[in-house]
Amino acid sequence: MFYGIIIYMFFYDNKKHKLPHIHASFGDDDAIFSIADGEILEGTLPRNKRKLVEAWIEIHRDDLMADWRLAVSGQNPLPIKPLE
Repeated sequence: MFYGIIIYMFFYDNKKHKLPHIHASFGDDDAIFSIADGEILEGTLPRNKRKLVEAWIEIHRDDLMADWRLAVSGQNPLPIKPLE
């Protein structure tokens, strides 16, 4: 969680989008972001919050991909530092 944005990754969540992705929630808004390029696959976030999530993905892409591999195999992903 950073700047009021909650980031989460689900176990075995590779059926619908088939791409490595994360979920981001801020207030009543939810969006799903591609880890590969930071693009929104589904949903919306306020523009300023979307930019923060995109920057965080860019900084932590390797860690996110490692966590994606763990999560889709049913293992616990490792914590990743929030955006500061």
